[in-house]
Amino acid sequence: MKDFRKQKVWQKSHQLTLDIYKVTENFPKEELYGLTNQIRRSCASIPANIAEGCGRNSDADFSRFLLIAMGSATELEYHLLLAHDLEILNNLNFEKLSKETVEVKKMLTSFIKKLKADR
Repeated sequence: MKDFRKQKVWQKSHQLTLDIYKVTENFPKEELYGLTNQIRRSCASIPANIAEGCGRNSDADFSRFLLIAMGSATELEYHLLLAHDLEILNNLNFEKLSKETVEVKKMLTSFIKKLKADR
């Protein structure tokens, strides 16, 4: 069992989630149960799946949860684009959050490749 708090990809995705929650506080109230919820849910799913994977007994299981986290990161990437295109998310926040999301995806990809190579 690995300590998820020590994983750099978990730390980065946790910070991204905190940033997402701050930015989405300013979203329109009518989006609270729509896009706001979707963005928060997909983002929080990334570190949650990393944490759950760390609690598993094998690298194969851990890798599977990292792949699920990758799917959530890709979903988040789309939701950010949608929020930007709907003019709910300004350019500065869109660029910052998109960059952070891509960085998390790169970290997940590297981690998954490492786990597969170690098998």
